[in-house]
Amino acid sequence: MEVREKVEEVLDKLRPFIQSDGGDVELLDVEDGIVKLRLLGACGSCPSSTITLKAGIERALMEKVPEVVEVIQVL
Repeated sequence: MEVREKVEEVLDKLRPFIQSDGGDVELLDVEDGIVKLRLLGACGSCPSSTITLKAGIERALMEKVPEVVEVIQVL
C-alpha cells in the first residue's frame, strides 16, 4: 500500500470527528514524508485549527504511517 493510501485511510477514520465540529480535511499531497492538508468548513477559520492539525491529525498520522514526518496546512 502506498503512503498516500495509508494517509487517506487514517484521515477517513478521523473525518467523522472533524465533521462533527462542522469541518473537514482534504489531502492535497504527500511528498518526502510531508503531508499537505487543507482544512475545510469550520476548521478553516477556527482558532484551534493548528492544535487540531498538529496534536490530532499529525500525531495520528505519524503513529499509524511511519513514513510521515510532518503535516502542514495549505491555505
